[in-house]
Amino acid sequence: MVAPTVAPPAPVISRTSPFRAVPGVALLFAVGYAGKVMEHTINAAAKAHHWTIPNIEYVLWAIVIGLVIGNAVRLPEIFRPGVDTYELWLKIGIVLLGARFVLGDVLRLGTVSLVLVIIEIVMATVIMIALGRWFGLRPKMTSLLAVGSAVCGVSAIIATQGAIGADDEDASVAITAILLLGGLSLVVFPLVGHALHLSDQAYGLWAGLGVDNTAEATAAGVLYSDTAGKVAVLAKTTRNAMIGFVVLGYAAYWASRGEAQIVGNRVRFVWDKFPKFVLGFLIVSVLATAHVFTGEQLVSLGNLSRWAFLLTFAGVGLKTNVRELRTLGLRPFAVGALGEIAIAVLTLGLVAGAQRLVNV
Repeated sequence: MVAPTVAPPAPVISRTSPFRAVPGVALLFAVGYAGKVMEHTINAAAKAHHWTIPNIEYVLWAIVIGLVIGNAVRLPEIFRPGVDTYELWLKIGIVLLGARFVLGDVLRLGTVSLVLVIIEIVMATVIMIALGRWFGLRPKMTSLLAVGSAVCGVSAIIATQGAIGADDEDASVAITAILLLGGLSLVVFPLVGHALHLSDQAYGLWAGLGVDNTAEATAAGVLYSDTAGKVAVLAKTTRNAMIGFVVLGYAAYWASRGEAQIVGNRVRFVWDKFPKFVLGFLIVSVLATAHVFTGEQLVSLGNLSRWAFLLTFAGVGLKTNVRELRTLGLRPFAVGALGEIAIAVLTLGLVAGAQRLVNV
């Protein structure tokens, strides 16, 4: 007798396996590369036909293509793990971007950024809390909107939610509002910057101070110019570095009211919340300053940074759900919109003042 053949079992990919991310990362690459092709094709056509049109960077095309796909169809579950890695690519891109900064630039702009960031955090917090009370929002939702607009968008909201014991619903509404408003900033900030004829450094500093999420701040900077993108990342990274201290402050406030867990080791708390990719950015910058990398290696690291950002911008478009605007309700969106407008105007004033004082 011939023993029956048994087909080998199909390979099972664990839910925690990195291979689950491959389809989604491939989609990010495809969308991002389509953005580059779109930019090149339109620019080539404009040059061939002598058209005078504004240069639309691949950044915006990647976001728009991702936005259309993400809202036109429901992404199959197989793509979601990989699409969700877009923030990882953002952090990798920022770390690699450190190779394009010598330490002197980091210290000079970083010092200016730090002063302006502290002022911005105080202003944004006061504005959002005042608006939240005026519109009658729940106090913890107001806190989440305030920390999201003051520090680093979604990451700050998630970190603060656990620290103050906020409801998932409050966090979801705050995150959705911040994401949608961040998307609008990609259109508004470059238009205003060009209308006011801001220098690359002044605009980049403004984008880093005024745009909430790191991905959108980076994109808003790159849409203006490569130099503006670098400065926007540096200013935004300075804001990100403050997250631990800000979340600690909110946790202490709500704990004093008996509505959050009391923080034990405060140094450990701040370190746990501190974004570690900031250290990676500084380390690569120090190595570049010390001439550890050759000129060719610096160019390669810069190119890798751009490719990482390409995946990031594609993910921003794919993850932005315009339909969720309906679920927000008017009041949280009104608070977020009015607050963001006020913060944008005030931070623009801060940058103008810094430009006169220290020639930013």
